[in-house]
Amino acid sequence: MVFYNNLDSIDLHGETRESAKILVNDFIDDELKQKKYEFVIVHGIGKGIVRKSVHETLKKNKKVKEYKLDNFNIGCTIVQLKEGER
Repeated sequence: MVFYNNLDSIDLHGETRESAKILVNDFIDDELKQKKYEFVIVHGIGKGIVRKSVHETLKKNKKVKEYKLDNFNIGCTIVQLKEGER
């Protein structure tokens, strides 16, 4: 079992949907450079605008294996990357 508080994370509170897209893609690239394949995105709950943007970005990114909302905190998304991607 993975403890999510031990994973790297990026906090997108206060970001716009456009800046969130850029930050998420940059964070994915940084994680892959460090050979880290799982991390947490903290997008908050609010009206769901940033969450929706984040999920659209993750869906389009070919380096992403899967992602899901955290069962215990719907303001966070757990992301798993494809190993060996660059």
